[in-house]
Amino acid sequence: MKELYEAIRDLNPNAKNLLVTGIEGPMLGEKLLLSGENIVFSSSNVLSTYSTQLLNIEKNQKLELEGNTFFCEVLGAEKKLVICGGGHVSMPIITMGKMIGFHVTVLEDRPSFANNARRAGADEIICEEFAKGLDTVSGDKDTYFVIVTRGHRFDMVCLEKIVPKQNAYIGMIGSKVRVKNVLEAVEETLSTHPDYKDNETLLKQAMSSIYTPVGLKINAQTPEEIAVSIMAEIILVKNGTSWTNAFSKELLKGILDEEKAKMGKVLATIISRKGSAPRGVGTKMVFFQDGTTIGTIGGGCAEADIQRKSILLMNENTPKVCKVDMTGREAEEDGMVCGGVIEVILEPFH
Repeated sequence: MKELYEAIRDLNPNAKNLLVTGIEGPMLGEKLLLSGENIVFSSSNVLSTYSTQLLNIEKNQKLELEGNTFFCEVLGAEKKLVICGGGHVSMPIITMGKMIGFHVTVLEDRPSFANNARRAGADEIICEEFAKGLDTVSGDKDTYFVIVTRGHRFDMVCLEKIVPKQNAYIGMIGSKVRVKNVLEAVEETLSTHPDYKDNETLLKQAMSSIYTPVGLKINAQTPEEIAVSIMAEIILVKNGTSWTNAFSKELLKGILDEEKAKMGKVLATIISRKGSAPRGVGTKMVFFQDGTTIGTIGGGCAEADIQRKSILLMNENTPKVCKVDMTGREAEEDGMVCGGVIEVILEPFH
């Protein structure tokens, strides 16, 4: 399956990418990877014939086709947080962004502030003028932009560069008066941009989608509280999408690691969820023969149970679908406090 995971790693993040896995019937374990209308990978000629019937899938779901049951995943790319500005509010945003799992990039034109962002844990620092720095940043449907610069003239520069980029979210800090002035100036400037000069409606839609003043209304006052409100809003937007970043860079790196190539491993994927289970459909975890793991499907006793089942499958080639029930008395005694039921497909591979 190395070829499949290399293909997933190299997918176009701006395309609609769909991974289909057989979970029941003769197609159990078979895989089909679509990018747009193109078949990128297929382990079965029969499964390939279903490709046109799968093009309208918009969210993670089970699907029955001709007596076979499949799990369909709409794949997103790594979630990226791009922060314009390296001041006091940026520091807790960096920390929270990393905690949530974003790849965090900070643009800051002052070297001392850029160093602060580096110490706060940002993955990438671009210490340039904002306009020049943003020219090096590619947007996609999984990129979240936050503008927290030190002045409205810098806000305008950033917005002018960011709005034409594909994005999942644009948020800008500022008072209502400051925000209004910035938006009006930027809209006037962008009216001559090649993407918008002949489409005023598209420009107005782009401008109206900006989250500003940024953050959920929680009466935030300190930099930390403001960061909480911003990240809460980003989480709300992120979790409202129909696709997931099921294959993180860390997960794919572990799967494709040459040192572990001959080692038994099992990929666990949540294919259904009922009740208050802690992780969503599509969440993945890899168990390795040496006892190491990557990712989590919820932790606690439920995860331990899946790990035990995975160890037993290490030397087999047949996937297995199992359920973990966290609703009964036994589950409560074992510490499974969430009260939900998850169904997981375990896929052994080398």
